[in-house]
Amino acid sequence: MRDIRITFPDETQKNFLYGTPLYEISEFYQPKMKHSIIGARVNGEILPMQTKIVKDSSVSFLDVLNPYGYRMYQSALKFIFEVAVKEIFSNVEVLFLHSVPKGIMAEIKGKTLEKEDRNKLKEAMSKIIQSDEKIIKYNVEKKEAIKYFKKHNQEEKAINIHNTNNDIVSFYKLKNVYNYYYTDMPYSTKSINKFDLKFLDDNRVVLIYPSSRTEGVVPEYIHHEKIINTFLEGQNWLKLMHTSYLANLNEEISRSTIQEFIHSCELIFNESIAKVANAIHNRNEIKMVLISGPSSTGKTTTTKRLSSYLKALGYDTIPISVDDYYKEREEIPVNEQGEFDFESLNAIDTKMFNNDLTNLLNGASIHLPIYDFVIQKKNRSTKITKMKDNSILLIEGLHGLNEELTSSIEEKHKYKIYLSPFIPLGIDRHNYVSTVDLRLLRRIIRDNRTRGTDVSKTIELWQSVREGEEKFIFPFIHQADCIINTAYPFEIGVLKVFVEPLLYSVGLDSPYYAEARRLIDSLRGFYPISSEYISKDSILREFIG
Repeated sequence: MRDIRITFPDETQKNFLYGTPLYEISEFYQPKMKHSIIGARVNGEILPMQTKIVKDSSVSFLDVLNPYGYRMYQSALKFIFEVAVKEIFSNVEVLFLHSVPKGIMAEIKGKTLEKEDRNKLKEAMSKIIQSDEKIIKYNVEKKEAIKYFKKHNQEEKAINIHNTNNDIVSFYKLKNVYNYYYTDMPYSTKSINKFDLKFLDDNRVVLIYPSSRTEGVVPEYIHHEKIINTFLEGQNWLKLMHTSYLANLNEEISRSTIQEFIHSCELIFNESIAKVANAIHNRNEIKMVLISGPSSTGKTTTTKRLSSYLKALGYDTIPISVDDYYKEREEIPVNEQGEFDFESLNAIDTKMFNNDLTNLLNGASIHLPIYDFVIQKKNRSTKITKMKDNSILLIEGLHGLNEELTSSIEEKHKYKIYLSPFIPLGIDRHNYVSTVDLRLLRRIIRDNRTRGTDVSKTIELWQSVREGEEKFIFPFIHQADCIINTAYPFEIGVLKVFVEPLLYSVGLDSPYYAEARRLIDSLRGFYPISSEYISKDSILREFIG
């Protein structure tokens, strides 16, 4: 039997027996990696660790610092948690609700968690990991998969599988539990060796895990009550509408009642803006509203909508974009790659910004700047801006929550809003729509429509955008006076119509082919929704046009 030659990322090569599985090959390379190997990329393609290699290949291994490894880590940790819960308690159901900063929020149904249960659960998870339990993949016929989930009272999963074009469905087994989490899984549990649990009220638990942004270390959990409450409000409303899961949404589409549902969603969003406007109105000393959020959250549309509501309450609104206060080209800092770091607060002329705000609040007339992104310089507008007795500043920008941006302004004059588009609609009880993926889909569509940007370029820049958000936005979420959810439960169906052709345009030779295909796969269960149902002033119009 002939040998095969494996080439690794550090250019080292080693011969293995024909048909050696990846998990055995990984044992050779593990000492060279700082973190546990979770998955593998073979000749550019992500493959399960059970795959037997039968030809000379280039192999790179994935750990939690890699985006694909990170997703596999998440899914495996969820699986371990589910198995541990079912081992300790009988007749319980585990739900994975959504991601929260630095973790995933789960809920245990059918059992009230006592203090002693918390230690038991964590110990059970640790035992599964230390026992090096194998996570076994099964390919099951579609009919059998549907039958299985119906038998186990998971009707929404059975419907999702029915709605796919695949004749074969991939399941994973850990100990005596079968499930799927829309990703490949590690070969065994031993690689999922870093985690923590934070127990909340109402039988909710946050699973905390490492990432590239925490350098592979389990981060300290920071509780964001307002984010969780906003999510739960959305989830409760969807229950009221009998649309908790993707299967329910698809039924709305197939019954031709989706237009009514879309209208209801818009009303709920408008109501959330109205509540914020009233909260501002009830605080007489507020002179400026700072609106912040990561990329593709709909800051522009939300600011305009809020402006309309405040005007209805008798305010004169003055919009100000922090982007108009970027420094001149030669003053903009550079990142580690030597590229301009527009995400950094140091790229903003905060001195000029604070001087302008102070002058406005003191009743002076000023000329606001306008930044020219082509030549990367700003000039003063010819238009005069002056605050009236009923004026309020609406300031939109990345750094709105950071106190350093408005350091010269008294806190009592500021109201801070954090925007985040999270969809409380579950794909099923164990899988949800990723907020990060949703924002990326929005950005791909908008970049291509407004700038002609190639999909690969948007994906390439996405990681640096995410790193900027981790540094300059997320640490300040707790300073927000309120959270506004800027996503619609139905919007993936609308985005799908626009983004799917763009994703299919990414060729095999692109380094972002695998990511484009992953995003395509994430859309498959969603029925398309025509944009004709979307109102002209909807947040979605900011992206789809």
